[in-house]
Amino acid sequence: MIRVLSNRTYATLFTAQVVALLGTGLMTIALSLLAYDLAGDAAGAVLGTALTIKMVSYVGLSPVLAAIAERLPRKVVMIGADLVRAAVALALPFVTGVWQIYVLILLLQTASASFTPAFQATIPDVLPDEDDYTQALSLSRLAYDLENLLSPTVAAMLLLVISFHGLFVGTVIGFLVSAALVARSALPDRRRSGEKRSFRDRLTRGSRIYLATPRLRGLLSLNMTAAAISAFVLVNSVVLVRADYGLGERALGIAMAAFGGGSMLAAMLLPRLLRRMRERDVMLPSAIILTALALAFAVLIRDSALPPWWLFLLVWAVMGLFYSAILTPAGRLLRVSAHSEDGPAIFAAQFALSHACWLVTYPLAGWVGQVAGLAVALMVLGLLGALGVLVAIWLWPAQGERVIEHSHPDLSPDHPHMKAHHGHGYHHAHVFVIDDEHRVWPTHG
Repeated sequence: MIRVLSNRTYATLFTAQVVALLGTGLMTIALSLLAYDLAGDAAGAVLGTALTIKMVSYVGLSPVLAAIAERLPRKVVMIGADLVRAAVALALPFVTGVWQIYVLILLLQTASASFTPAFQATIPDVLPDEDDYTQALSLSRLAYDLENLLSPTVAAMLLLVISFHGLFVGTVIGFLVSAALVARSALPDRRRSGEKRSFRDRLTRGSRIYLATPRLRGLLSLNMTAAAISAFVLVNSVVLVRADYGLGERALGIAMAAFGGGSMLAAMLLPRLLRRMRERDVMLPSAIILTALALAFAVLIRDSALPPWWLFLLVWAVMGLFYSAILTPAGRLLRVSAHSEDGPAIFAAQFALSHACWLVTYPLAGWVGQVAGLAVALMVLGLLGALGVLVAIWLWPAQGERVIEHSHPDLSPDHPHMKAHHGHGYHHAHVFVIDDEHRVWPTHG
């Protein structure tokens, strides 16, 4: 997996991602302490509202920003977003009211909704080799998991010598270093289609391609499965550990480390596994196992019959493993589902649609857990995850045949999927051919 870092451009971008993630992790902890400083016991409500603002901005603004940025150089988009995020982090220590937190979080997440899809769409062009790109996806997953593990540790060490306001300085430094690294990287030019598109076409293009592609409709269903189960873990682990097991803050850290450790293990195993198996054959069984495990755990705790602590940690680790096995290969599916000029649009669509799943499952995990208990909440989320699996099986064909009839009735004529076989116009119904590696390709030249 480390071999892919020999690509200097990718190594620079990956370093920028890691530094920015560490800064974001420090800001998350500092923001929690700031919310408590301003709102006291109502800090949870403040953070919940901030999280909702984050998801709404991701879902609503990501496609809009991608459409606006389509004609801009990649570096301008990513560096500009990093500078905005640094400015917001610099302003956070000076807020005096909760409403100011909400405004700054909206600005921060708007910048992130611009940066992240642009960054994700750049990597396939930097790493055209499929094995290299798969390793990059796994490294990205490891970076997110390591951030979840390391940021609290770094923050705890810094808080021994500085106030929590100083953590925001670390966030500012992280975003500025990220911007500097992006500036020095040699990014490939964005490939553009020859035709100038209207803003409306650019705005809806990514979602139209996404929702017209069977494998991506299946991916969206599996996103819902992953979001349903992991939302319970992220929202209700604290209740399970502190209230039901009666353990302390350190135990909560261990529980989340178990989930993150399982996710990291999957990220390390997947590059080799995906050389021998199709994405569907990895993602669907992982979703089935994750859902079954969640439902079984819900039945186990329905009468407050908690399993031994070691078994709980094992369940969380296994759930983290299969959660990561669902999400990590997603970039490969996006990559083969659109030509390079449509990459930013389709990555923005995945960013928005996947976070829409979180927008549903986060409040569901919290509200049902509070009203009806954790067992019922996990049962409801597990059933939602099972529904996602069934819909994915239905929408994402197993591709057992060599040729699949396929239709894109709502795509514009210039999209590569809509080209005729010999370049003489286009038609809506056309044939996809499956190659020897079980990938589906349109039959245009």
